[in-house]
Amino acid sequence: MALPLVVIVGRPNVGKSSLLNMLARQRISIVDARPGITRDRVSAVVAHRERYFELVDTGGIGIVDADHLEAHVEAQIRYAMERAAIIIFLVDVRDGPTPPDQNIAGMLRRLGKPVVLVVNKVDAAALEPAAAEFHCLGFGPPLCVSALHGTGRRELLDRLIELVGSAAGEAPETAVMKLAIIGKRNAGKSTLVNALAGEERMIVSETPGTTRDAVDVRFEKDGQAFIAIDTAGVRKKARMNDIEFYSYTRALRSIRRADVVMHLIDATVPVSEVDVKLVRAVSEEYKPLILAVNKWDLAEGRTTPEAYAQYLTQVLPAYDYVPIALLAARSGRNIGAALEVARSLHRQACMRVPTARLNQALETILAAQAPSSGRGRRALKILYATQVAVCPPTLVFFCNDPALVTANYRRFMEKRLRGILPFREVPLRLLFRARRGGPAAST
Repeated sequence: MALPLVVIVGRPNVGKSSLLNMLARQRISIVDARPGITRDRVSAVVAHRERYFELVDTGGIGIVDADHLEAHVEAQIRYAMERAAIIIFLVDVRDGPTPPDQNIAGMLRRLGKPVVLVVNKVDAAALEPAAAEFHCLGFGPPLCVSALHGTGRRELLDRLIELVGSAAGEAPETAVMKLAIIGKRNAGKSTLVNALAGEERMIVSETPGTTRDAVDVRFEKDGQAFIAIDTAGVRKKARMNDIEFYSYTRALRSIRRADVVMHLIDATVPVSEVDVKLVRAVSEEYKPLILAVNKWDLAEGRTTPEAYAQYLTQVLPAYDYVPIALLAARSGRNIGAALEVARSLHRQACMRVPTARLNQALETILAAQAPSSGRGRRALKILYATQVAVCPPTLVFFCNDPALVTANYRRFMEKRLRGILPFREVPLRLLFRARRGGPAAST
């Protein structure tokens, strides 16, 4: 059963994103003193007294957007309010009731939903009397909080749980897979997330840099829950402003917490240095990766799947094992197939092979090509292996001296292991350890 929605609304810069972060006890929404940073609906599941609800942050009502996306932001706010079980109307104690606050109050009264009036930035007891001015908005005595300092959190959560009542859900079903969607600006990431979610969950615009937050979007497929993580589009660091750089760090964090990463590549433009660096970032985290070629419907007349796969191998030669999916997010073409590839990668990354099978594979590799010793060096001797972890599959090889393992032989072993074991399309972490009594271990 879907969790009840509690939606935070208010004019720009009253602290909506800070309040979401404070209630969720996570840094989810980007917080910045400049108005208009939040555009999409950003949400988190909040637990209080063993009851759960979904908390939604929205853009500022009445924002003047630098990229002229006001209509998109307002559409997201309206959609959230229509679905809300409860609305938190957030105001700023330092400004007092403003004309925009009065306008929002009138809109909320017409909506006819339960409203909790919350006065933010009450950072000291001396400011509490000023909160009484907000009685004029017509929603009863306001609750005072300081999202910055975390005060008033328990009182607000108690009030929300009281209003939600029996609709408050129990712990939501754990998602079977978190899929981070990354790529350059305007590659179509938000369009893809909307297609997976089956609703206009993210703002889609031709304006580069529309998405700023890393937004978790929960969706279901075949009776199972998944999370798609939409991330901000990336461009060269030298061209990033401070908000874009912060969005970029959030994208890297999304890679680290994902089970599988889908790198969206625009089929209508060449693979860029930014694309190469993003693939490298995924590889450094040992995350399963799909190269999802979007807008394929626009490129079909100019190339073929075989030719494009060869092109990707040329520009990304170290990642020839990574599966490629050709899709068109706008029309929904091949999106289901791409998700199935992601699920297959997740299964591979979670797989554990018996020690006997792993050592049979090791014997096969050593028989095909034993490690060579350089002039004047001892020969590397690999004695046996075992798998110690999954996600990523982590294989430990015990040998006479880990210092003798060359980068070339490590790559050779990884490629051969991927061909023999059921890890054909996922990265492997190979660790070399000295046998007991041997030289100090290294990785």
